[in-house]
Amino acid sequence: MLWQAAVAMAAGGDSLRHWGYGVSVNPNWQLALDEWVRQWLYDNDGFAVSVEAIHSALPGDSSAIDRDFGYPTISVGLRYGDNRHVKMQKPRTTDYFSPLGNTLTLYGTFSRPFFRSRHWEADYALGTGVGYSSTIYNKTDDIDNELIGSHLSIYFNAGLHVTYHPVPNWGIKAGVEFCHHSNGALARPNKGANSLGPSLSLVYTPYYEATTHYPSPSIHHPSPTTHHPSPTTHHPSPITLDLSLGVGGKTLLEDWHRTQALPVSDPDYCTEDFTFYMAYSLHTKLMYRYARRWASGIGADLFYGSYADHVADLDERAGRHVKHSPWSVGLSANHTVYYHNASLQMAIGYYLYREMGSNAKEIEKPYYERIGLFYTFSALSNLTLGVSLNAHLTKADFTELVISYPIKL
Repeated sequence: MLWQAAVAMAAGGDSLRHWGYGVSVNPNWQLALDEWVRQWLYDNDGFAVSVEAIHSALPGDSSAIDRDFGYPTISVGLRYGDNRHVKMQKPRTTDYFSPLGNTLTLYGTFSRPFFRSRHWEADYALGTGVGYSSTIYNKTDDIDNELIGSHLSIYFNAGLHVTYHPVPNWGIKAGVEFCHHSNGALARPNKGANSLGPSLSLVYTPYYEATTHYPSPSIHHPSPTTHHPSPTTHHPSPITLDLSLGVGGKTLLEDWHRTQALPVSDPDYCTEDFTFYMAYSLHTKLMYRYARRWASGIGADLFYGSYADHVADLDERAGRHVKHSPWSVGLSANHTVYYHNASLQMAIGYYLYREMGSNAKEIEKPYYERIGLFYTFSALSNLTLGVSLNAHLTKADFTELVISYPIKL
């Protein structure tokens, strides 16, 4: 109870009733998501344990957007992944198994209930964070570990759960979890570690009874007159023109392929060190916010890659004569999910122009994806700052820091 009180005090005097905690176990299996990993992934059994502090919105907070989401919970936790039994070995290349390595992850999770009763609750959850891997790719004793190429990695989690509450303050939660660690192309290799498995949790939920006895529109469909709008979640103009600037970077898959094919005597053979190249982007999108939680729209995207000349040089030396340009242009469909000042922004785009060499022509489709987590500063005319990942077929292309400004129409 002292720990719980300390958490509440750190949250600015928030009521203890808002806070709970949980512990969970997650036996899991490492997934082989492409044909290459399937060839050299041997043992794939993993295990993870997590502890987390849980904050729940309550009906007494009079927050319209919390009611729209059915009084969700925000969790902050630590996850330790034991991957000692996950091993890799490429055919006929090494005489030892390469370990994946254990991972400690600091994460945050947004959980939204879509069913609640006196004893039962169902929810989906999305989480993100930063992981630290104890063992990573190196050519000395972990040469076949192409899943994780840097100690620090970006973490993503998605889960689906059912919780049984024998009493309001306690719950037993069971579900399935998908977890992903990768470095967002900031280092090589970067195939990413992906696990899937069941989870079992014991949760302390002092807030649960209050959320089941108050009508929630997402669950019980109350009259709108029972509700007070929250000024922090109200958006005065439903249509905006958002202008964004992104600054980021990447390491090149082309460099990875080149160093893997070098003779063993070459000092760059299977190296762990790769040049980091800057990448820039400009985005403009017309968005319609048709609800407190959602906005959708269309946009135009302009990309500039400082690495185009290097890719051209690699292609020329390999005898591949193709076009190269640092500029790429695309059109995108965009969707944003809002929760107070935080937002999750997603886009699927189609290239109108892209000439980034032979490797891009072989492995990239004409479409791209973008996903990012952002925070809006209301005191700065809704200036938004966030981190976004650009990808092709879910494979990371580059990671960027994005600043955005909405023009109200």
